[in-house]
Amino acid sequence: MAYLSDIEIAQQATPKPITDIAASLGLQPDELIPYGYDKAKIRLSVRDRLQDKPNGKLILVTAITPTPAGEGKTTTTVGLGDALHRLGKSVVLALREPSLGPVFGIKGGAAGGGYAQVIPMEDINLHFTGDMHAIGAANNLLAAMLDNHIHQGNALDIDVRRIAWKRCVDMNDRQLRQITDGLGGAMNGVPREDGFDITVASEVMAILCLSRSITDLKENLARIVVGYTRAGTPVTAGDLKAQGAMAALLKDAIQPNLVQTLEHTPTLVHGGPFANIAHGCNSVTATELALKLGDYVVTEAGFGADLGAEKFFDIKCRKAGLEPAAAVIVATVRALKCHGGVAKADLAEPNAEAVVRGIPNLLAHIENITERFGIPAVVAINRFPTDTEEELAVVRTECEARGVNVALSEVWGKGGEGGIELANEVIRLCDEGGAKLTLTYEDSDPLAEKIKKVVKSIYGGKHVQFIPAAKKELDRLESLGYGHLPVCMAKTQYSLSDDPTKIGRPTDFTVTVRDVRLSAGAGFVVVLTGNIMTMPGLPKVPAAEKIDIDENGRISGLF
Repeated sequence: MAYLSDIEIAQQATPKPITDIAASLGLQPDELIPYGYDKAKIRLSVRDRLQDKPNGKLILVTAITPTPAGEGKTTTTVGLGDALHRLGKSVVLALREPSLGPVFGIKGGAAGGGYAQVIPMEDINLHFTGDMHAIGAANNLLAAMLDNHIHQGNALDIDVRRIAWKRCVDMNDRQLRQITDGLGGAMNGVPREDGFDITVASEVMAILCLSRSITDLKENLARIVVGYTRAGTPVTAGDLKAQGAMAALLKDAIQPNLVQTLEHTPTLVHGGPFANIAHGCNSVTATELALKLGDYVVTEAGFGADLGAEKFFDIKCRKAGLEPAAAVIVATVRALKCHGGVAKADLAEPNAEAVVRGIPNLLAHIENITERFGIPAVVAINRFPTDTEEELAVVRTECEARGVNVALSEVWGKGGEGGIELANEVIRLCDEGGAKLTLTYEDSDPLAEKIKKVVKSIYGGKHVQFIPAAKKELDRLESLGYGHLPVCMAKTQYSLSDDPTKIGRPTDFTVTVRDVRLSAGAGFVVVLTGNIMTMPGLPKVPAAEKIDIDENGRISGLF
């Protein structure tokens, strides 16, 4: 049987005018900034009108540790929203914007899949409303102003050996990780070591996602530490008087984007920080607005619960005061067999024993969500045709033994109809009201202690090894008054440990902290573990090789 590709399904859809979607949410015409027929931005002033309206219930969708088999977390998120919509609930989705790097790399886009997609799929996965470009421009404006200040006399006495600010580009480009610039003589700047991060891992992206207003945005931008003086004093974007111009570039980007699913469920797609490097959640402005516009808000956090969900709770919820009502943990029988040691080529073969071997990974994420963070959860099995009843029974038995129900999800092939069982379980969890969010660490804990608590409590590790330079930097940040900030762990997404080869639920492992970076404007400290990179590279055969466009402007190859 021939199946339509994701992009073919999306191109056959008939979207409603975005003004109709806005009207269904009670938005007024002057609160919308249309970007053509099927997408728009929502003015932040809407929140003033809705400030006295009670918040809806917030549902987080997370997943087990990713595998090459894929888990379908965004697809499940979209399908759950459509299922709630079918059940007559007032629901709004709140998702991240895809990064061009993965779109053209190996992972593909992030607008869902099959019959559980957000549209316009091509726009969302490509330039969309220009937010990524604005973030990159603001980031690189600050870099240009920093180097210009040094070139023009360096009145702030910046130590060129201790510049902490990198340029960024929203593309996987390993060639730019470490560079030397300012070459060619005095008229071309000061020669120094430099580098690029991918835009979605930049501090400006995190700041945009954690700022509530233009005023808040400017204050956060001003706190960015770009480097240090020769005396060791932090130099900020505010010292360079850059925050106003940066905020001007971001004036439209800070406003949430409104689109729709294939079944016309309203969806806010805004912000796109990576979860293996950055904090992995959509913007606070989009989430808070969605909570005013809908009775149920379904959001997601990137990668497994050890990464995206941990940062959702410990960073986003901590900063924004959010109180989730329930969580969904997405898994597949195929992925569990991967964690049980089965090769990707053999996943279609029935193998209940491999599911048993892979179950501990799922159980680790269940324990984190329900026991560590105190949020009631349901496991959503993204069902594949090759799944056997015996394999599914293994998952149900193991989960129900821990008081967590399992719901089958068939949203990829059936859209919202395939998510009714999951939606009913989510409604039940929300109605029972058993959520009581508990964070992993206190603000007052030293930075090193916060790192140890995440590693031991959430990852299940035994020890943390601090490279001497990283420990020295942690001590220095403490002495500069940044010890109260939360930690943003940068770690491989493929393992609970910092070693991507350790699948399943490893034990007795040590996580190595090799570098620490201050993100004072975003309000956290980035902790780089293992071999994690802040600028990914393209695979041997990039997805870009299969993407094309015809004479009529019809795009193919996106997924």
